[in-house]
Amino acid sequence: MTDSLSKLKTLTANIETIIRGKPQEIKYVVTTLLARGHILLEDNPGAGKTVLAKTLAQSISEGTADFHSAQGGVAFKRIQFTPDLLPMDLIGSHIYDETKKDFVFKKGPLFTHVLLADEINRASPKVQSALLECMAENQISAGDTTFQLDPFFFTIATQNPIEMEGTYPLPAAQLDRFFMKISFGYVSEEVEFDIYQNYLTINNGKNTVKQVLAYNDIIHLQQEAEKVYIHPELIKSVVHIVQGTRHHQEIALGCSTRGGIIFIKCLKAWALVNQRDYVIEDDLQALAKPVLHHRLIFRHREASRTALNQLVDQEVNKLSKMGIQSKK
Repeated sequence: MTDSLSKLKTLTANIETIIRGKPQEIKYVVTTLLARGHILLEDNPGAGKTVLAKTLAQSISEGTADFHSAQGGVAFKRIQFTPDLLPMDLIGSHIYDETKKDFVFKKGPLFTHVLLADEINRASPKVQSALLECMAENQISAGDTTFQLDPFFFTIATQNPIEMEGTYPLPAAQLDRFFMKISFGYVSEEVEFDIYQNYLTINNGKNTVKQVLAYNDIIHLQQEAEKVYIHPELIKSVVHIVQGTRHHQEIALGCSTRGGIIFIKCLKAWALVNQRDYVIEDDLQALAKPVLHHRLIFRHREASRTALNQLVDQEVNKLSKMGIQSKK
């Protein structure tokens, strides 16, 4: 476990050499990867979301022969979502092969390790739904054939704020497939000054970023995350929070059971990223909003800022009074 924690610290530090001033957001991304999930970043263009996805891919050395990356590291693909995009542009299509005198399947960009789905809400709902199967079941169906995706498959999707022109709100089923939704946000004045001074180094990430972990290291860390200890009382608190979202007067649609399972998976991975092999009550507060907020439908905009916090604070206060030992 000590070796695994050391590797995780090295990975996050390596990404921070390019992504300046965003340690918390980097941890959220790595947590989602270790939980075997996918993450949605909602923000304005130019905040560094594409660079983050590339840097993560370049930090991990290639471990399978199925995909190859010209940038170094595991395979990375970027799809720019536009209104005229078709599902076949993501999945791939059957093309007639003159040599074989038959149709052969040409794989699309979804067959990769790290996928950046850029501005996902600019594409039509039909195209958005093409991601559902691969994100939920790690497979792609084309005609009568089902292709298994690599166990590493990790989607970092970005979307513009819904108020922006030419966007389509993601359906609830699509949102529920994302383990976390976070806002990247702008950096502080000091960090932005540092970025401007070193933008040449940052832009030249291919030569700057080191490959600090191997493909198999990530698969091993995902297995280690599953072994992280979570006290039964903390699991009860997750149940109370999830149940509470279904009965809260300000929440029209509460969290599903799948959302609760995802919450526990992320809590375990978050503990590992923070150099622990056990979950603590503070982790509930750190992850409740990024993991649960986008799964809820609120009756009023004002309620979206307070309703979930009330439920989480109530459970954390209970745990504090009980004084449970988070360690095994």
